[in-house]
Amino acid sequence: MTKPYAEVIGDPIAQSKSPKIHGFWLAKLGIEAQYRACHVRPEELAEYLSRRRGDAEWRGCNVTMPHKQAVMPLLDRIDPPADEIGAVNTVLAGGEGGVTGTNTDAAGFLEPLRRDLERTHYFRMARILGTGGAARAIVAALAGHGFTLVVAGRDPGKARALLDELAPEGEHHAIDLAHFADPTDFPFDDREGCLDLVVNASSLGMAGQPPLAFDWSHAPPGAIAYDIVTAPLDTPFLQGARAKGHRTIDGLSMLIGQAAVAFERFFGAAPPREHDGELRAILTQ
Repeated sequence: MTKPYAEVIGDPIAQSKSPKIHGFWLAKLGIEAQYRACHVRPEELAEYLSRRRGDAEWRGCNVTMPHKQAVMPLLDRIDPPADEIGAVNTVLAGGEGGVTGTNTDAAGFLEPLRRDLERTHYFRMARILGTGGAARAIVAALAGHGFTLVVAGRDPGKARALLDELAPEGEHHAIDLAHFADPTDFPFDDREGCLDLVVNASSLGMAGQPPLAFDWSHAPPGAIAYDIVTAPLDTPFLQGARAKGHRTIDGLSMLIGQAAVAFERFFGAAPPREHDGELRAILTQ
């Protein structure tokens, strides 16, 4: 007997922790369904969706690199906030509207910052490293919470275009990622009452990818370091931040947060977040 299922697609996909996350929640709730990983190469993406459209048990999929933008023209509808962000990380099956794309990355990214964002600050600044699909969600999310943004990419022109599209209001800045590689003696002003973030929104530092060159002299005192990479979980970027006394947020925070939103859409039940500690222990074994 077949079961309802959802999955995560990407290229590569073996490193994905999403099957363990969703599988853990399904087991805790006693839901008879499956969540799995499916390796889909770029040239296979259209065929993959064509096959899944005809599968009555398919509830949808999470979308990871490199498909977050490529999948969009293959869908019947793009819902908020994916339409604003310009990237889809969750595809939902069926319904009268057909196959729908949405984005849970922004909500997942903001989740561990919720208490910080509830406070009042006279200035908020985020240095965002990367210009890919995840960076798009992060830029849109932080712009909506009053941050002045500095987006750094290997192609500063792409960083500028991203800001012009997603955060046209405000005095935001686009620079070359290499700017952060060398030490600086910049004299930061008093940061009391400010909220500063340094976010690795790229795949740099991930297992099998080039390292992320970031010198922590570029981070203001009290800045929060946030790395979306999950393999390894404790990246050199986060290790360097802790060595300089910065608070850190690892990639599991965003991964679990965005998965929770998708899980409810796939399976019609809220995940049991009271077991997050147990889930983290499983994911870090």
